[in-house]
Amino acid sequence: MRSLNIGATGMLAQQLNVEVISNNIANINTTGFKRQRAEFSDLLYQNLRRVGTNSSDTGTVVPTGIQLGLGVKPSATYRITSQGEMNITDNSLDVAINGEGYFNVELPSGETGYTRAGALQLSPTGDIVTPDGYTVQPGINVPTNAVSISINSAGEVYVKLDGQVNAALAGQFDLAIFANEAGLEAIGDNYFLETPASGAPTNGAPNSIGFGSLLQGALETSNVNAVSEITNLITAQRAYEMNSKILTASDEMMRSVANLR
Repeated sequence: MRSLNIGATGMLAQQLNVEVISNNIANINTTGFKRQRAEFSDLLYQNLRRVGTNSSDTGTVVPTGIQLGLGVKPSATYRITSQGEMNITDNSLDVAINGEGYFNVELPSGETGYTRAGALQLSPTGDIVTPDGYTVQPGINVPTNAVSISINSAGEVYVKLDGQVNAALAGQFDLAIFANEAGLEAIGDNYFLETPASGAPTNGAPNSIGFGSLLQGALETSNVNAVSEITNLITAQRAYEMNSKILTASDEMMRSVANLR
């Protein structure tokens, strides 16, 4: 019976849906995390009576026909890149992006990674780096005798040196934006990579046209909504149960046929 395979595709699809939702919930406190949504599409259709064919020799046309769907398949896990809330930390090296853009990070492979997680730190040589020790481009060095660091909304980093009154400009952050943020490839550790789907990055200064501004002493939280995710989880679980009922009903129908005398 086709219904067995159809129900099985529904169960597999809802299993993936639950896995996507569980990953969202698991990262509810991950800085800069963007939640994902599973999307599905129907499978091929079997034409038992093709729509639009002639039903008689007088030229009458079949108005609807008979098409039997063969189930469902996952089509995408779409990343929703809406802005997360701001969590004030009062740490001078915590920097949140308010608006569009990603920090450029030099990965050990030589590739450029992109992240919105702004929990930055200083390396032993004074370079501003990620928690993994990767340099944030374009490479900003803070002198070892600096007594304070100030980062304005345009990404300019000013340091006040010991014994000096005026702060000195140490560098400026760059941000990257993409035509299709959802097309970025997530590689873990809050990093993304450019793909043909995302398009090439456009780099620019924070707070310029099309780019977000920076907020020192804050971190962007995950955009996961706990109530929404729990509701989606319940819906996916019930959909899984209903598809399992299809298998049970199909099995009982086959048993009835097998028991005919």
